[in-house]
Amino acid sequence: MKIKHVFFDLDHTLWDFEKNSALTFEKIFIENNIDVKIDDFLEVYVPLNLKYWKLYRNEKVSKEELRYARLKKSFDAVNYTVSDDVIEQLATAYIDNLSEFNHLFEGAFELLDYLKEKYTLHIITNGFEEVQNKKMVNSKLYHYFDQIITSESVGVKKPNPKVFNFALKSANARKDNSMMIGDSLEADIQGALDVGLEAIHCVFDDMTSTGKNIVSVKKLLEIKQYL
Repeated sequence: MKIKHVFFDLDHTLWDFEKNSALTFEKIFIENNIDVKIDDFLEVYVPLNLKYWKLYRNEKVSKEELRYARLKKSFDAVNYTVSDDVIEQLATAYIDNLSEFNHLFEGAFELLDYLKEKYTLHIITNGFEEVQNKKMVNSKLYHYFDQIITSESVGVKKPNPKVFNFALKSANARKDNSMMIGDSLEADIQGALDVGLEAIHCVFDDMTSTGKNIVSVKKLLEIKQYL
């Protein structure tokens, strides 16, 4: 069966999360008089954030715990004392400001323009619902996609098969005519493969590995050779 529906992850796949996140922290640290070198903070925050997102998608921590703990543990790691009230203030400011920065990975618009002519495009994201739609509108991605599925709207997170089945039903698609494209080997790729979708793994750095017999790309525009 020929592919008709292409489902994309958003963060780390189309939307350059790390770059936009760093710019957000720079802004809110200045506004809240946080005297920490941003590079020192990000060096510990980035892996901690990934760790807590994995716990979150595996239902080990709540959304509120994720938002608090990733900041608290990062400040502790750089030996910067900050009150819980300030952490909560920063957590809110981070979410409020994150969608104001809209750097996409190289080739995002060119790829989407190309795919839009041939396929129906959709988003499946584990990101917080209140910020994902803002990201897509502000970065001028929204109009490319038919269905935008957030894990919060489903009640479970990728790689839970319920998310993919919900997305297929919402898009009036079938697993045998659909493909998933994303950066997370566990959440996006293995999750999609387990349901029966084809998948392409986006590996944009030299630290991410992919599984055997899994199609992977190092740049978005390489996806053209498969679709």
